[in-house]
Amino acid sequence: MNFTKKAIISTFEELLAERPLSKITVKDIVERCGINRNTFYYYFEGIPSLIESITKNIADEIISAHSKFGSPIDCVAPVVRYCQAHRTEILHIYRSVPRESFQAQVDRTALYIVREYVNTTTADLFSGESPERDILIRYYKCTLVGVILDWLDSGMTYDLLAGAASICELFAGAGKQAFLKCVDSEPVSTTSNDRLGGPFPAILR
Repeated sequence: MNFTKKAIISTFEELLAERPLSKITVKDIVERCGINRNTFYYYFEGIPSLIESITKNIADEIISAHSKFGSPIDCVAPVVRYCQAHRTEILHIYRSVPRESFQAQVDRTALYIVREYVNTTTADLFSGESPERDILIRYYKCTLVGVILDWLDSGMTYDLLAGAASICELFAGAGKQAFLKCVDSEPVSTTSNDRLGGPFPAILR
């Protein structure tokens, strides 16, 4: 990323940690960043486009840093920990921008996470394309998005990771049955059956 563009984003994030979005102006950003307004507008059309860039960067960072997941909790943890580390900034953005804009990045991140997890976990169950598996991926993606947005709505006031662990335990068995139904007509290896019956992640057991 261009150094100046990165500096603008970093300065804006600093300001978000200090005050609500409604209290931040382009003037505040350029004065602290040490640039002029023309430079700011060279990179961004305004604060809304700056926010869009930041939310996309957050999604990209989570996706690129966590390409493999060992369990359902491993899927949720990167998102939760990032939000906790940047709590004030995230909540200021979440509470100030159009919901659909913010949710689009949450949706993209959640879809990637769930797809990677399911494809990795069920790699030896499917011999080709499976519309049923794709529907289940969408279902779990929607569930993850809903859980994250509910947590943000609460102001991150409850322990989402502990809650996710409880959900995995409560629904243990449901996911396994759903994915096994997807492969009723597929040849399932002994290895697959053993893995599904033993260390298969809780939400898919």
